[in-house]
Amino acid sequence: MDFALSEEQQAIFDMAYGFGQEHIAPFARQWEAEGTIPKALWPKVAELGLGGIYVSEDVGGSGLSRLDATLVFEALAMACPAVGSFLSIHNMCGGMIDKFGSPETRAAWLPALCSMEKIFSYCLTEPGSGSDAAALRTRAEKTNDGYRLTGTKAFISGGGYSDVYVTMVRTGEDGPKGISTVIVEAGAPGLSFGGLEDKMGWRAQPTRQVQFDECPVPAANLIGEEGRGFAYAMAGLDGGRLNIAASALGGAQAALDATLTYMAERKAFGRSIDQFQALQFRLAEMEVKLQSSRIFLRQAASKLDAGAADATKFCAMAKMYVTDAAFAVANDCLQMHGGYGYLGDYGIEKLVRDLRVHQILEGTNEIMRLIVAREMLAGRK
Repeated sequence: MDFALSEEQQAIFDMAYGFGQEHIAPFARQWEAEGTIPKALWPKVAELGLGGIYVSEDVGGSGLSRLDATLVFEALAMACPAVGSFLSIHNMCGGMIDKFGSPETRAAWLPALCSMEKIFSYCLTEPGSGSDAAALRTRAEKTNDGYRLTGTKAFISGGGYSDVYVTMVRTGEDGPKGISTVIVEAGAPGLSFGGLEDKMGWRAQPTRQVQFDECPVPAANLIGEEGRGFAYAMAGLDGGRLNIAASALGGAQAALDATLTYMAERKAFGRSIDQFQALQFRLAEMEVKLQSSRIFLRQAASKLDAGAADATKFCAMAKMYVTDAAFAVANDCLQMHGGYGYLGDYGIEKLVRDLRVHQILEGTNEIMRLIVAREMLAGRK
C-alpha cells in the first residue's frame, strides 16, 4: 500500500498551502480580534475551486475526492484553523445538497455555493440537543406553500454572517425518522439571530444562535425526501469529521514547525534548547503523533471515497484520534515555548485555543468512541 501523495494531490496541497500563507496567515490574529472573516476573502477562495470541493462539476464544483479535501483543509489550517474550518462547514453543506438534492435543488443552490457568492451554514445542534441530535425540536409545520419553522439552533458558525442555512427540522414523529432538511435564506421573515458568542477559540468565526419564529420556507427548499434529513445530516458528518480532523492536523503541524524554529534560536545554559536530549525526545513523540494521524486520516478518507462498509467507523476513529493527538501536540508546543508560548505574539496560544474545539464539534470524541464501540459489537454478531 502506497501512502505517498500523487503529483496531483501534492499540487492540491501546495496550492492550498500557498494561498493560506499569502491570504490568511498574515491576517489571522487581526481577524480573530475583529471576530469576523472579511467576505472579500471568499471569492478568492472560490477562484481556486475550493467553494465546492466535492460538488459535481456540472453545477460548478471541483468534483474532488474526500481525500483531496483533507489535503486542502490541512494546508489551510496551517494558516488559521478557524478560517479553514469555516470553509469546511460551507463545503459540508454543498456535499449534502449535491448528494441528496433533486436536480432542481442542485441547480438552484449549488452554482452560488461553488462561486461563494453565497456562504452556507449548517444548522443541526440545538440548546437542548447536542450529542443527542435526533432529539431536535425545531418544528416545521406544513403549509399550502411549504413549511413554517419554529425553534432555535445553537452554536452555529456563521450565524448572522452566512447567506444560507441548511437546517435540520422536525416534520414528523419523534426520533430520527421525523427529521427533514430544508434550506433557509438570510432575510426570510421570522429568521433572527442571538448575540455573538464569546468563545475560547475559533474567534474569527462569528457564532450565534439561529432562531425561527414562524419562518416561512418554500416547499422547493426541501432537500431530498421528508423524514430523511437525519440520515442526510449523519452522512454529511462523515466527511465533516475528516475535514475537522484535517484542520486539527494542520494547526498542530504549524505549531510544531514554529516550535522547531523557536528551539533553534532559544538559548539556555550556553546552547540552543533543541540540543537537549530530553526535549529532543518530546519533539520525536510529537512527530510520531502527527505522522500516524496523517496516515490514519488518509486511510479513513480513502474508505469514504470507496464507499466502504466500515467508512463511518473509520471516520469516527480518525476524528477522535487525530483531534486528540493534534491538541496534545499544540499544547506540548506551547510548553516548549515556555512563557513565550503563553503570549499572543508567538501564535501558539491561539492554535491551542482553536484546536480545543475540534475535540467537541462534528460529534464529541466521546460520541466517536460510542460509534466505534457500537460498530465493533455489531460486527461480532
